[in-house]
Amino acid sequence: MAAQKNIKKIVLAYSGGLDTSVILTWLKETYGCEVVAFTADVGQKEELTGLEEKGIKTGASKVYIEDLRLEFARDFIYPAIQGNAIYEMRYLLGTSLARPLIAKAMAEVGKKEGADAFAHGATGKGNDQVRFELAFKSLAPEKEIIAPWRTWSFGGRADLIEYAKSKGIPVPVTASKPYSMDRNLMHISYEGGILEDPYREPNEDMFLLTVSPEKAPDSPEYVELDFVEGNCVAVNGKKLNPYEVVDTLNTIGGKHGIGRVDIVENRLVGIKSRGVYETPGGTILFHAHRDLESITIDRDTQHHKDKLSVELAELIYNGHWFSSRMAAVRAFISETQRFVTGTVKVKLYKGNCIIVGRKSSVSLYNPEMATFEKEELYNQKDAEGFINLYGLPAKEAARLRKK
Repeated sequence: MAAQKNIKKIVLAYSGGLDTSVILTWLKETYGCEVVAFTADVGQKEELTGLEEKGIKTGASKVYIEDLRLEFARDFIYPAIQGNAIYEMRYLLGTSLARPLIAKAMAEVGKKEGADAFAHGATGKGNDQVRFELAFKSLAPEKEIIAPWRTWSFGGRADLIEYAKSKGIPVPVTASKPYSMDRNLMHISYEGGILEDPYREPNEDMFLLTVSPEKAPDSPEYVELDFVEGNCVAVNGKKLNPYEVVDTLNTIGGKHGIGRVDIVENRLVGIKSRGVYETPGGTILFHAHRDLESITIDRDTQHHKDKLSVELAELIYNGHWFSSRMAAVRAFISETQRFVTGTVKVKLYKGNCIIVGRKSSVSLYNPEMATFEKEELYNQKDAEGFINLYGLPAKEAARLRKK
């Protein structure tokens, strides 16, 4: 590695787990340089306990732990909810949303520390390598990027476990429980190891945020969400900031088994991967927000926005958060949210998130127009002429074909 001679300081995305603990030591041995560990608090909770001490013991010259929970909710989760972003119709993008924020904060630390390179623990088969590196290229193009999984000789996590043991690095993963887990405010994801068999049902003791529907309360719980311009600002009448909203809904939703998803998704690199997700708060927000749009956005704008929601999800999943295309898509979505203000009532029951009511002071829903009873605003006879004109192309094509 010719670049080794020029690298004197590296900022590492550090979680304290198996991969990044090994990477920290490996970077020091391989590059013979200073390694600064960076950890973003995006809602991992107890996973952060003792992390600074562990990082220093593992060899980091300095450990940054930055509280980014509010920024994550406000500037990443909320825009995704506004855009109804859901990848392949099921995945609410919890991991995908956190990566550009972490990279952004790392770029700031890299500038402050005068680092020459960034390093991450994403594998060469996954999506996170793309998300981190596209962000670094957009925010700090002058710095080197080191991806150990693409260059070192370790064959897999079993090798890492052995290396960690040889170096005295304590890690929470064992050979008997090798699936990986990623937690943040939005969700927990699980993949790899025992989950690589797509027909094997996950063990119930794996789940941390949600109870199984079978063990959820036998009575439903109703939750009211207040939105202003597409953003949830209160839960059950209590005003909360974006972080508090998601955290509160995680607790409420988790109690009722809301937000479990078990899917085989298509990774950006072309591999199909089985992932299991818990997204209780995000699931409630997603359904409530989309429902409020149904009474506050006109038909044509909503239909076009629904198409852009697919594009937005793919941009997020594929790591294009800082692209000009993303900025353009987000600008359109932001414009659509000007009147998405109102209240949605949600019924939570044994894994089901059911919308049971919605209201808005700027609603486009007019009961006088929608009624099946007699009314004066809509003349049903006018529909005949509309259908004749609307159906003219189909009628004319059929007539000509018969000739």
